[in-house]
Amino acid sequence: MGEPGIRLMEIRTMTTDDVPAAVALEQRVYPEPWTEGVFSDELAQPNRTYLAAVEGDELIGYAGMMVVFEDAHVTTVSVAPGARGIGVGKRMMLLLVEAAIAAEAEHLTLEVRMSNESAQALYRKFGLAPVGVRKDYYLNEDALIMWANDINEPEYRERLEMIREEL
Repeated sequence: MGEPGIRLMEIRTMTTDDVPAAVALEQRVYPEPWTEGVFSDELAQPNRTYLAAVEGDELIGYAGMMVVFEDAHVTTVSVAPGARGIGVGKRMMLLLVEAAIAAEAEHLTLEVRMSNESAQALYRKFGLAPVGVRKDYYLNEDALIMWANDINEPEYRERLEMIREEL
């Protein structure tokens, strides 16, 4: 038996078997959820990395990224409401960034809802800084565009090591 408050979680590559649970989570947390078709299309692309965070047999989060030349674009990060605040998003982001570096990406980017301050704080830990706004990117909400440059440099790897130590 583990310590009180410690949750056993595994983060692994997302598979098509995870798609129904991912769609169900999308429908719980987003006003415009991705469909099974979107997830299936994303998983089929060669330049994509998708992760599933599972606790027992329950999907508690997922995250995805695509790499195009030197740019890694985080396409989605979602954590079930009951699993927020325990490091699920941070662990998935760390693995995505490590995959981006392994794919020889030099920059990291994403869009995040203007109202999602907790996600923005997480992304700032990873060195992402606001660079612009996409008007009405989400249903009736703007997105903050964030970038981190030189993720392949030693200074950025030091940042990742500090994040890893926090976990």
